[in-house]
Amino acid sequence: MNRSPRIATEAQQGYTFSRRAWLLGAMQIGVGSVLAGRMAWLSIAENERYNLLSENNRVNMTLVPPRRGWLVDRHGQPIADNRTDFRVDLIPDRMVDEERTLAALRDLLALTDEDLLRVRADLKRAAGFQPVKVAENVSWERFAAVQVRQPELPGVAPTRGFARNYPGGAAVAHLTGYVGGATAEQYKQTRDPLLLTPGFKVGKDGLEKTLEPQLRGKPGAKRIEVTARGKLVAELATRPDVPGKTQKLTIDSGLQEYAARRLGTNSGSAVVFDCETGEMLAMVSMPAYDPNSFSDGISHLEWKMLSADDHVPLMNKVTQGLYPPGSTVKPMNGLALLDAGVSPDERVFCSGAMRVGSGVFHCHRRRGHGPMDLRSAVAQSCDIYFYEMIRRLGYDKVAPVARAVGMGKKYDLPFSTQRYGTVPDSVWKERKYKTKWTVADSLNASIGQGYVLANPLQLAVMAMRIASGRQIQPTLLMDRLRHSAPPLPYKEEHLRIVRESMWKVVNGGGTGGASRLYLPGIELAAKTGTAQVRRITMAERRSGVLSNGQLPFKLRDHALFICFAPADKPRYAAAIVLEHNGHVIRNLDTPMIGRDIMTYLFDKERALKALAEVEPTWGGDIRTRMAAQEAAYRAAANAPSPAQAAATETDAPAPTRAPAVRQATDALNAAQEATVSDIANGAGPASVGTTEPSDPQ
Repeated sequence: MNRSPRIATEAQQGYTFSRRAWLLGAMQIGVGSVLAGRMAWLSIAENERYNLLSENNRVNMTLVPPRRGWLVDRHGQPIADNRTDFRVDLIPDRMVDEERTLAALRDLLALTDEDLLRVRADLKRAAGFQPVKVAENVSWERFAAVQVRQPELPGVAPTRGFARNYPGGAAVAHLTGYVGGATAEQYKQTRDPLLLTPGFKVGKDGLEKTLEPQLRGKPGAKRIEVTARGKLVAELATRPDVPGKTQKLTIDSGLQEYAARRLGTNSGSAVVFDCETGEMLAMVSMPAYDPNSFSDGISHLEWKMLSADDHVPLMNKVTQGLYPPGSTVKPMNGLALLDAGVSPDERVFCSGAMRVGSGVFHCHRRRGHGPMDLRSAVAQSCDIYFYEMIRRLGYDKVAPVARAVGMGKKYDLPFSTQRYGTVPDSVWKERKYKTKWTVADSLNASIGQGYVLANPLQLAVMAMRIASGRQIQPTLLMDRLRHSAPPLPYKEEHLRIVRESMWKVVNGGGTGGASRLYLPGIELAAKTGTAQVRRITMAERRSGVLSNGQLPFKLRDHALFICFAPADKPRYAAAIVLEHNGHVIRNLDTPMIGRDIMTYLFDKERALKALAEVEPTWGGDIRTRMAAQEAAYRAAANAPSPAQAAATETDAPAPTRAPAVRQATDALNAAQEATVSDIANGAGPASVGTTEPSDPQ
């Protein structure tokens, strides 16, 4: 059925058109309202945000690393300062064409093949956000050339700033530590953008690490106007950085360098104190590393060389080295005997050996010393006198005196690596080994062996306290000086007798005659010491104990020395410990080193002249010897490949926590446990006695 077509009237057509027009208009009004609302939101509510984004498109702002506070000595001379530095870094995440960038930088900065090997190796291992050093201490002309080309080289970051500088080099390494770039772990912990800023470095070891909050300062900000392509238009106002605070140390930088040089080729340490105030004047551990190398980014070659060195240059021997103190404890033992009521004039006959039970204990002088009183026993370092007296007294009466003069103590110094050593007694042994104290334990402890251990810092404190008669606390920072200290709980008469015995060591025909000062009106008081480090078998004792000169380096005895001067009115005290020195070479032995260090304090020119005469025989000064060592290592077959050798050792731990230091510490601990085992089996160091410098005069 066909429908008839609908006929639209004019009224219907008008109605339909007006409805559609109304809908279209409503939609237009709605869209317009949304656009107007969005425009209002962007222009009012989001105004600050988009202004900032717009500004960022026009203005770049980067943090300016703060200038690090200086470390200066007691006279204001810099120990660690800052030098102006123009450097160029690469930010891996921002690089577009690595090969093109490196080729351009090679021409602009005159990079060597070894430089490029290092940069390529560092880029492969670097986290994307961490700056990779291309060159430091760049000349202004080359730095400006890189800046001009910077828009064409994305990822290149030229920076003007300051680099850490250590004028004393290796002589201050274990005192100051060094600075280096922040690790990825440090950034992840804090999310501090300053840690990613090219050129910014944090303290990694030593004073640089422990004084980081005071030395760091606050960063500044640099604002520059750029084009859309990143080209520099103008430098805008900047916010200056706030430098870190300068820290004044009690150290005498001249003495510090002299002591480091005077230790020569030894593996050892020296500590010097002012007896009146407790100020540390020198703290040296040698050999050492160059902190400038670490701060600039040490190469894999240098790190491997330092780690392989059997003299362990990465260890701070002053605080981390623990040694049997040997005969240096005999003055302290004498003080304990006097305090217990022993007469200083009472004599013990030394025949060279002493039988106790089934064991025989020897003196270092096989023929014996004859009758010995306290003063002569200290001067001649007679073992038999102290065996007999401490056998009678018991070591439990000696241990409290050892602690009172500074043994076994931790001191309030800005170092995190102090090892405390051991002052044993019967309670300590029962707690640690579950066994009773024996006479053999007392005899070995009486000559500074057996369970007794100390670090060089503690030995220097012992010398200072005996010299001053006061419980002086050592200080390294000038703003922490203590101006008064209580007296030691011992009679002044007893302390005077002990000081007289130490005077005789040097000036009365004792074992330290080689340390005599040739200065008008000034005499030295001292005590020599030797610490056995190897096990001596019964067969060797029967056939004759080998001398240190017949032994390889690691099996030689340690040599120790404590002293103070002037003997009649002590002003300075020192301790010197030489690992495996064995008293083999006279001008590298403790007495002459102690003599020259003390001479420097009273007559600098005389001391420097004496050093100039002998230093060339050791291969030159510290820098010369280190350069020769590196050249020899580089030429050796065990040196790493060129690419590996040149690479920066970014994963190197702080030197004092390096694997080589842990291995050296484990070896010292193992040797100590072997000595303990020997004593338990009736042997030990006392069975052969101590050894002393062969030529006391």
